[in-house]
Amino acid sequence: MLEHLDRLSPDPILGLMAAFRADTDPRKVDLGVGVYRDDRGDTPIMQAVREAEREVLERQTTKTYVAPAGNPAFNDAIGQLVLGDGHAALAGRLRAVQAPGGCGALRLGAELIRTAVPDAVVHVSTPTWANHVPLLSNCGLKLERYPYFDATTGGVAFEAMMGALDALPARSVVLLHASCHNPTGADLEDGQWREVLSVMRRRSLLPFIDIAYQGLGRGLAEDAFAARLMCAELPEALVAVSSSKNFGLYRERVGALLTLSETGAAADAALSQLVRIARGLYSMPPDHGAAIVARILGSGLRGQWEQELASMRERIAQLRAETVRALAGTCARRDFSHIVRQRGMFSYLGIDKETVHRLREQHHVYMTDDSRINIAGLRHENIPYFAEAVARAVG
Repeated sequence: MLEHLDRLSPDPILGLMAAFRADTDPRKVDLGVGVYRDDRGDTPIMQAVREAEREVLERQTTKTYVAPAGNPAFNDAIGQLVLGDGHAALAGRLRAVQAPGGCGALRLGAELIRTAVPDAVVHVSTPTWANHVPLLSNCGLKLERYPYFDATTGGVAFEAMMGALDALPARSVVLLHASCHNPTGADLEDGQWREVLSVMRRRSLLPFIDIAYQGLGRGLAEDAFAARLMCAELPEALVAVSSSKNFGLYRERVGALLTLSETGAAADAALSQLVRIARGLYSMPPDHGAAIVARILGSGLRGQWEQELASMRERIAQLRAETVRALAGTCARRDFSHIVRQRGMFSYLGIDKETVHRLREQHHVYMTDDSRINIAGLRHENIPYFAEAVARAVG
């Protein structure tokens, strides 16, 4: 039976990672894979995470399963982290289900939408994170696009975006990046989010908010502005949360899906459906990473974690500024200033596919074919080399 399967091409990101590992040039620069790195090129374990992990292991008495909904302390803590202490939604209309990473949360949300409205259409930004497409569509949902990125300015094509959203049929689902848009780094400002809220309410649209980088853009509260606003002003919302970046727990697969319903009874019904869906997909979620997050957020370690997160955020901002200055010196005829205006780990460099390949083949600089770069993959010592390589490749 299996001998008839076709061999598929490698995932573009995974293929890029393999090519980078095989490259023996000491100057090589990896800007493709989307993980945070420090100035040594490492993805470190945060000190707050190390301490919380030690405490979790010391207190742990069993390795039995957690419930399908996950670690209750983690679920409560994540809801409060995203929405803020005292948010009105926490009073009874919000439910949380732990998931295997942000990917698992997105898939749970997609399955819940399909259960509620089988013919629902999810509208995603152009562009969006590549894995949004299979995560949402593989359960049978139809995906369509709305305009988002303006390549000429490096910012959001806001008027085009609003025009598209205002033309959507009622009960359409709109996937929104809460902050640190992946892959462009172009974010909405608070006033623009209020305008988005207005059209969501007027058109009876359901926001499906992906918050994967809370704390790496402007700050913990600022990066959650959209989620807090939508959950305060709308009857329903879905929020997919990832702890991979802001806790550095990539391999632990820690995430959650938050569901906001119009009433407490409807919230309980949604939770019951999500537990059933989770049971059929992976049965029980992993607990180790969730227990670490719960320990950090529920103890004195939170202050230490917030300081470490702030240092990561500040480093990314410094790298953006240094990169723009270096590129201005080597590529005087090209304007890369949009990089410093964007937020989070990612930016579009704004070069064509052929130039991307020249950078890879001639200068050992690796990025995806659409020229998305992970700013956190740069180091202070290799920014000059990167800028020179871009100048030579652009010509």
